[in-house]
Amino acid sequence: MKIKNIIAMTTALCIISGAFSACGKSEGKKEYKLDPKKPVALTIWHYYNGVQQENFDNAIIEFNETIGREQGIVVEAYSKGSISELSDSVLASLKEDAGTEEVPDMFAAYSETAYTADKLGRVADLSEYFTEEELSEYVDGYIEEGRIGTDSGLKIFPTAKSTEVMMLNFTDWEKFANSENVTTDDLKTWEGVVDTAEKYYEYTDNLTPDVENDGKAFFGRDSVANYMLVGAKQLGAEFVTEKDGKFSLNINKDAVKRLWENYYVPYVKGYFTAQSRYRSDDAKTGQIISLICSTTGSAYFPDSVTIDDDYTYPIESLVMPVPNFENTDPYLVQQGAGMVVTKSDEKTEYACTVFLKWFTEKERNISFSVGSGYMPVKKDANDTNLISADKIGSETESQMLLSSLKVAIDEIKDYKLYTAKPFDNTASTRDFLGDFIHESAVNAHDEAYARINDGEEREKVLEEYVSDEAFDEWYKEFSSGLQEASGLE
Repeated sequence: MKIKNIIAMTTALCIISGAFSACGKSEGKKEYKLDPKKPVALTIWHYYNGVQQENFDNAIIEFNETIGREQGIVVEAYSKGSISELSDSVLASLKEDAGTEEVPDMFAAYSETAYTADKLGRVADLSEYFTEEELSEYVDGYIEEGRIGTDSGLKIFPTAKSTEVMMLNFTDWEKFANSENVTTDDLKTWEGVVDTAEKYYEYTDNLTPDVENDGKAFFGRDSVANYMLVGAKQLGAEFVTEKDGKFSLNINKDAVKRLWENYYVPYVKGYFTAQSRYRSDDAKTGQIISLICSTTGSAYFPDSVTIDDDYTYPIESLVMPVPNFENTDPYLVQQGAGMVVTKSDEKTEYACTVFLKWFTEKERNISFSVGSGYMPVKKDANDTNLISADKIGSETESQMLLSSLKVAIDEIKDYKLYTAKPFDNTASTRDFLGDFIHESAVNAHDEAYARINDGEEREKVLEEYVSDEAFDEWYKEFSSGLQEASGLE
């Protein structure tokens, strides 16, 4: 139903009832009295699709028929495809490029897009419409992530969040664990994961004594950039630091080497791998038995493994917390787009905050978030007792998501949440951090194993690629590449 039709219906109902003369008083710092006889029309651009879009559209309908009708607000939402397509559309409209659509009143965005929009002077500071008490109801890290710009105003409002979890093919793990005397406690640190992965490679290699060097990889992860960013923070060496609004590059060689030792080295040796687009696909074909993915991605972890397209067997899964580096404070990535309100007039901005407050009320936000594989944003909504399978899709997906969300909720209570502060080259810096270490590891692995398969001794070959000298050469390329990608000194 188009906005003009909804407005007409809403106006008629308000005139007939005459019951809403005191609508719209804000509990925040700013107040605005809306008139239900003259509804405010709001547009939202988002990137939801599938079940996410269905859940969001249902929420919009509910709002328009209840609070929206009472206070004089009508919302219409539009999907702009992927998050990158949405970002491109938003920024083009904000810059008033030729042929672009009118800027929406709200749009979903990650911090880098919000940062760019804020630099254009087009983002409203929502802290003016919320009391401190209201904001304290939200997970602290989610609110802090939204404070961007030189004024540290609240520019991104949290609506649904995600993080990462570790997924384990427990069926194949048990066989390995019983044979090699390892436990899941060994997977609590990155160093422990690497040691376990080496044991798994040797264990699977020994299963075929007639064939040399055919051990299997144990682990893979979807976002290598998250490993680099969160790992650097955990090691006390963020790659990009900010002081008084000025951003600087920080490359700590000791921290980088520790990151290298716990991803590049095990990858080159064959203990880690990434064969398909997502690691859940690698788990489905038995390429790995453990992985790290987002909470939303956990629904795709397989319930069976197919080997060589002709042998399939069922597996059980186990969801675990993300590992940390030894002797460091636990950190966890915080991800998921929030809502940005375009700077306009006080009435429109206030109407947007009415919707956002309503949308993030506990039960409603639980229903949307969990049904979409995300986590709720309020503290009291992040309660495992409130998360049930009937709020999720199919039976298989519901059980997997239920398990991962419960682990994730415990994680955000025990870990420190982290997201890198946005600056001009956030996206290119993030891409470089993930791509360089991964692609260089893939290339080194392929070169090394080509030599090994030609008959060279495995240990001698691998030592060439993972020696201190090899790291120094790699580090030079990494440092210069990161400086170029970030544009910082």
